[in-house]
Amino acid sequence: MKNISFFGILPFLALFLAPLTNSHDGSTYTVNSTESQVQWKAYKVTGAHEGLITVKDGNLDIEDGVLTGGAFTIDMTSINCTDLSGEYKGKLEGHLHSPDFFATAEFPTATLQITKVSPKGTPGDYKITGDLNIKGITKEVKFYANIAENGAKVIATADLKVDRSDFNVRYGSGSFFENLGDKTVYDEFDLTIKLVATK
Repeated sequence: MKNISFFGILPFLALFLAPLTNSHDGSTYTVNSTESQVQWKAYKVTGAHEGLITVKDGNLDIEDGVLTGGAFTIDMTSINCTDLSGEYKGKLEGHLHSPDFFATAEFPTATLQITKVSPKGTPGDYKITGDLNIKGITKEVKFYANIAENGAKVIATADLKVDRSDFNVRYGSGSFFENLGDKTVYDEFDLTIKLVATK
């Protein structure tokens, strides 16, 4: 597991000051948990693992056709691994839920609150600043995102890297332990976020 890149999630990114053709007043778009998802990918010296985390709820705030804020919550108890099967899949998922990683019994959710949205200069593309909370620890994150309309829906997508050491996720981390060799799990993991929202 390379950086057992979890979510993690964060969790984990879709709000962006974009003009929306059909929105001309202040509106709150509600995230559809069924159509939305967070993918994670983590890296270690000997390979990588990846999986999914369920989006629990969220919203995107749009005023005069411009994204002004938003937030979403991911269900950390849903974290799974999609590149393994059978016994190995069960062992890895159990480990991810344990205190070695995300301690999901104690911290069942992670959240991302948008604090700033800046247009990049091309339609639908934005730089986002937000507060990411994992395991009860909040850190500022910055990433690029895109928001687009699809009929009555708003679809927000983003890719970001998260440093798990910032959230006290220590297992196999060279930031906390020495001489791990090929047992090292890299601190940075990838999150790919897709939020689908409707009025």
